[in-house]
Amino acid sequence: MESLKEQIVGCPYCGEAIEVLIDHQEAGHQYIEDCQVCCRPIIFDVTVDALGNLSVTVRDENDAY
Repeated sequence: MESLKEQIVGCPYCGEAIEVLIDHQEAGHQYIEDCQVCCRPIIFDVTVDALGNLSVTVRDENDAY
């Protein structure tokens, strides 16, 4: 199984598309990474579905769960 997956996400602050590497070991976890463009903190939620497909959702630090 490949441990890193390249994915493009939109910054919830500036809207810029940024490329990130997502680690399968982060599945089920949440972490914060700064936007490469505007430098604001993005919250990443990493999940894996029943078929093993990795996905990530992003939100800003002010969004409620």
